[in-house]
Amino acid sequence: MAQKPTSPFSKEQLMPQEEMLEIQRQKGELFIGIPKESFAQEKRVCLTPDAVAALSAHGHRVVIETGAGLASNFSDKEYSEAGAKISYDVKEAFGCNIVLKVEPPSYEEIDMMNPQSVLFSALQLKLQTKKYFESLAKKRITAIAFDFIRDDQGAYPVVKSLSEIAGIASIHIAAEIMSSGENGNGLLLGNISGVPPTDVVILGAGTVGEFAARSALGLGARVKVFDNSLSKLRHLQHNLGSLIYTSTIQPKTLQKALMRCDIAIGAIRGNTRSPVLVTEDMVEKMKEGAVIVDVSIDRGGCFETSEVTTHKNPTFEKNGVIHYCVPNIPSRYSRTASVSISNIFTPYLLNIAEDGGFENAVRFDKSLQKGMYFYHGILTNKSVADWFGLPFRDINLLIL
Repeated sequence: MAQKPTSPFSKEQLMPQEEMLEIQRQKGELFIGIPKESFAQEKRVCLTPDAVAALSAHGHRVVIETGAGLASNFSDKEYSEAGAKISYDVKEAFGCNIVLKVEPPSYEEIDMMNPQSVLFSALQLKLQTKKYFESLAKKRITAIAFDFIRDDQGAYPVVKSLSEIAGIASIHIAAEIMSSGENGNGLLLGNISGVPPTDVVILGAGTVGEFAARSALGLGARVKVFDNSLSKLRHLQHNLGSLIYTSTIQPKTLQKALMRCDIAIGAIRGNTRSPVLVTEDMVEKMKEGAVIVDVSIDRGGCFETSEVTTHKNPTFEKNGVIHYCVPNIPSRYSRTASVSISNIFTPYLLNIAEDGGFENAVRFDKSLQKGMYFYHGILTNKSVADWFGLPFRDINLLIL
């Protein structure tokens, strides 16, 4: 007698079932405040009028303090027409749920923020004190450092973008200084028929070094790049598509290159402080009227003779060599830098809203987690905790 075939399903499973519809994630409405930067040399703004228009079109509210975009050549009228509310009270901008700043807020500005607010800004760890972090903790602020945000490819999008600006700008600044009849040696950065090309030495083969080399080559200069990472030097040559002079950092080889160069760019970044690769004795042997642009000055500088300067007084002369050591070069090109920052911020903000608000977004977006150093007043960045001796909690244990 043939056996009756058995079904892999139970009787209940074979009965008609009710239809299960997918529950869509509820979109969140963002309330964003953009106060005017209070730091004297900071001219950038986090969102452009075009970015505000895109956010407003998705139903989000933006409050911008009057004059916040003027230093980047964005008027209040442009922001207003894009859908932002122009506020004449700085407290209103700081009273929003999400506050966007380029520079870290001052203690007075932290006091103006509402408890449980979300802050996006640079961290600038080297310039902070323990009191700064205690002030954020007291207000139970959730803080994201945009210079700590790391994407899926392991790159830091904001840092990389600003480094590109700093690299290109370093060559333009050096060319401007060098061509000056008063201080420079009157050379044109380029390659003119019958005239020897300008010599440029670049210390560092990272993003700043790559874009400085690209800019110098585009003007016809003769470029030499030094770095102790062979993989970086290979990557640089591959990206430039040109077999330029590259070398590991050997004191004698570097000294010879510096003695012949017209421009030296410092673009070496260490984990803590930039290593000093060029001693004062090496600077003394450089050409009279040569130009040093130390882009690494925000981490101490890689030239022993470097001293921090400002946008108002950007240069000084030492041993016959002109030094440019302004730590915030992208702010000099505030409109370009603002557009660059805005292009990175806008998709993040729209994704946060699509995910149902910040609390939901941070559960799924690993790049936000990597950029976060405070979560509701609890320090979540181990580097900051170790640096200042503060208690630390793993973000994965806080987000449920």
